Amino acid sequence: MADNYDLVVIGAGPGGYVAAIRAAQLGMKVAVVEKRGALGGTCLNVGCIPSKALLNASHKVHDAEHGFAEFGIQVGKPKVDVKKLMQAKTGIVTGLTDGIAFLFKKHKIDWLKGAGRILAPGKVEVTPTDGGAKQTLACEKILIATGSESTPLPGVEVDEKKIVTSTGALELSKVPGHLVVVGAGVIGLELGSVWKRLGAKVTVVEFLDRIVPGTDTDTAKRFQRVLQKQGLEFKLSSKVTAAKTTKSGVKLTVEPVKGGDAQEIDADIVLVAIGRRPYTAGLGLEELGVAMDKRGVIQVDEDFETSVKGIFAIGDAIPGPMLAHKAEEDGVACAEIMAGQSGHVDYNLVPGIVYTWPELATVGKTEEQLKEAGVEYRKGVFPFSANSRARANLDSEGQVKILADAKTDRILGAHILGPDAGTMIHEICMAMAFGGSAEDVARMCHGHPTTSEAVKEAALAVDGRPIHI
Repeated sequence: MADNYDLVVIGAGPGGYVAAIRAAQLGMKVAVVEKRGALGGTCLNVGCIPSKALLNASHKVHDAEHGFAEFGIQVGKPKVDVKKLMQAKTGIVTGLTDGIAFLFKKHKIDWLKGAGRILAPGKVEVTPTDGGAKQTLACEKILIATGSESTPLPGVEVDEKKIVTSTGALELSKVPGHLVVVGAGVIGLELGSVWKRLGAKVTVVEFLDRIVPGTDTDTAKRFQRVLQKQGLEFKLSSKVTAAKTTKSGVKLTVEPVKGGDAQEIDADIVLVAIGRRPYTAGLGLEELGVAMDKRGVIQVDEDFETSVKGIFAIGDAIPGPMLAHKAEEDGVACAEIMAGQSGHVDYNLVPGIVYTWPELATVGKTEEQLKEAGVEYRKGVFPFSANSRARANLDSEGQVKILADAKTDRILGAHILGPDAGTMIHEICMAMAFGGSAEDVARMCHGHPTTSEAVKEAALAVDGRPIHI
């Protein structure tokens, strides 16, 4: 294994491993420093992928228990073997992490298993996780791709047994009687949905007066009503002020944000999901003078270079959406810029998806953002209750909303709550990437019967001419 490289990447999550592969494709000699025992970072090991495996399995359980009978399919109440479910999840994750290791070998990327610390521009110290001797790597460029970690909640100590982050919530050995989720964002709602479908009582406590902060308000309200119909309970405008573990679980103290009487809630498991923050501990950034804001977010220029020449950063560690696919795009663009090519990521075109069922998918601006900016817009809305495929599937909750400039008709944003929303949103992403208008989408022939026809109808509705409502 060499000591001199063109590029050393610290972190092998979606941003880091993708950047490494692209850099290797462009002819660079690359090393990746990763202290986790497997490649793929938080997303692949304890985030995106295992959560989707559990969401998929729990969706099947829910369908068997509640959906089959409507089609005349008679089955008994499903029995869930949580141990086997977790084994299946682990197998899926292992298969994918092994796949990244294969790609590293294919592209001759060196993987150093240990913690990286930047001693100076062009010099990275690696402390092996197996306790071996430290190694110093020399390189032309350094890329920080260390991702993020769960934001702690003051006064609530996580033990990953009774009070857990997403990591612990993906490893529960049994279905909790009562799961309290602190935070009504993407992670909390997805994992809350998993355990609700599997039989838990789920209560979501949120500091704000709404769920999924930052998304389109009207769509978020509809989303909350759908989740409440599924049995999730919400305590909005509420804050957790204390958490005490007991022999049987956790006793939470919850108070109204605006003041009022405190309430105690008994839970078997508490999931803390109030957001994520950049993980940069131990990198030596303060000593090097790398500029960061007060939240620890690394500041970079348009080329992803930090305030210290030769040190770059991408993904959750820098400004922009904390999403795996955003980190991947950052990684590709950064590697191409390093190689003298052009690279750019338009964060306005990064879709956000909540993988509950129905799914919630958004891209571009919300109505609130457009109003605040003084932009005149028109909107088209079409409900899945008027979509033939959704009706045929008995899966017609939600709607498509498209926002377009009032003068040019250029699409400014879209918000989809419905079946397979996370797939359908990419039609709008593509249209927006090419400066497309609502009329462009409306004129496209969409296959029938498909749920994607709801996108066409919403585009028609921008001009006030939907066909099926």
